[in-house]
Amino acid sequence: MTNELIEVLRAAVGATHCLTGEAIEDRFLHDWMVKTPQGRPLAVVRPADTAQVSAVLRACHAARVPVVPQGGRTGLAGGAVPVPDCVVLCLERLEAIEEIDPAAATMTVGAGTPLETIQHAAQGAGFLFPLDLGARGSCRIGGNLSTNAGGNRVLRYGMARDLVLGLEAVLMDGTVLTGMNKMLKNNTGYDLKQLFIGSEGTLGVITRVVLRLFPQPRSRCTALCALEDYDAVVRLLNHARSGLGPSLSAFELMWPDFYQLVTSKLPALPTPMPHGHGAYVLLESMGTDQQADQARFEAVLGEALMSDIVQNAIIAQSEAHMASLWSIRDASGELQRIFWPHAGYDVSIPTGELGAFIQACTRAVKKRWPEAQTVFFGHVGDSNIHIGVKVDQDPFPEPDIDRIVYGLVRDWGGSVSAEHGIGVLKRPYLGFSRSQAELVTMRALKTALDPLGLLNPGKVLPEPET
Repeated sequence: MTNELIEVLRAAVGATHCLTGEAIEDRFLHDWMVKTPQGRPLAVVRPADTAQVSAVLRACHAARVPVVPQGGRTGLAGGAVPVPDCVVLCLERLEAIEEIDPAAATMTVGAGTPLETIQHAAQGAGFLFPLDLGARGSCRIGGNLSTNAGGNRVLRYGMARDLVLGLEAVLMDGTVLTGMNKMLKNNTGYDLKQLFIGSEGTLGVITRVVLRLFPQPRSRCTALCALEDYDAVVRLLNHARSGLGPSLSAFELMWPDFYQLVTSKLPALPTPMPHGHGAYVLLESMGTDQQADQARFEAVLGEALMSDIVQNAIIAQSEAHMASLWSIRDASGELQRIFWPHAGYDVSIPTGELGAFIQACTRAVKKRWPEAQTVFFGHVGDSNIHIGVKVDQDPFPEPDIDRIVYGLVRDWGGSVSAEHGIGVLKRPYLGFSRSQAELVTMRALKTALDPLGLLNPGKVLPEPET
């Protein structure tokens, strides 16, 4: 049966794009976060279009062989890691900018198109595609949508699901659902595309998508602010929302532990503000008139300084200066090098309660491991905070840290995954943020669309309680 399936797959995608045995490269066996292979696949197939994806899924469905979809493998929850004896469905050849429609302000692309390619194509046409994250050069839009990616501009433009008008997906039995809608208003029954956005390839495989585009900003204003404490952070957020309105595009908070760590351990980084403040906020607005927007931006910050919301502020004076300030926040990508071993968390807590939550989290971790080090940073305006906990202990007690952090998230009514997905790493804790009734409904959807449970098995949904 295995040999017959391989022959069918070769016929579907071409022999050179059906890899087996030693031809399967190591890159297909893990993702960015889960480095240890969980199992070796029977084959890796690289289809070129939706018809080939459909043929692959139909063949695997008939043979009762599981399929694990992959994009750029930059996920942080293990959602693309193969299971033993599966077929890996690599979508990297589905790379295409099919159309840019200026009147509809849309872009139609293949699921394998890198995010950065989409950003550049939008810019070249005079538009902005606002989804942005550190892996922009290697992540692919199908994976971004499958995990409902967030990033730095959610405060203004929303999550990935807010940037999609139409979508094409293939079910496990090979059925193609084509809903390539380009209209902002379309209330024709169930919004099927939302089933596949954020479901991490467990309900269907996204192959093509219609994305929303926005006017290219003509101005950008950036400042780094130092504040006394989290209460001042919330006051600044409300002040910026009121003063800058919809032009407010980023509100990135760095707790002093993060700011001190990266500016001390990474010599190439600037230290524009001295250590010792209670919080550091990177504030940014985007608009249409640089001179007028800069004046308004400076006035809003001036009011914050005069009312003692902000202790100090540095306003970027050039593109290079902006990049320099952003490099401090973007240094979170270096934590695996300068803050290791550590357990990382991507959680959401209601914005007003985040300060108290961080204090509770720090106390709980220090009570268990007095020598532990922590870092906190995040987007805050959209309730998202990232946590790093470093404990010099062998073996590294990550399961114990998980239980403490996710237990607190549950107690505070938060989300165990803000923007990175569930995958395999957070699967045991999904019930901390979703009710039993919700989990039952999710399983009903999975059963309806993939009754044999062959599509990305072992991801997202925890095993049902016996």
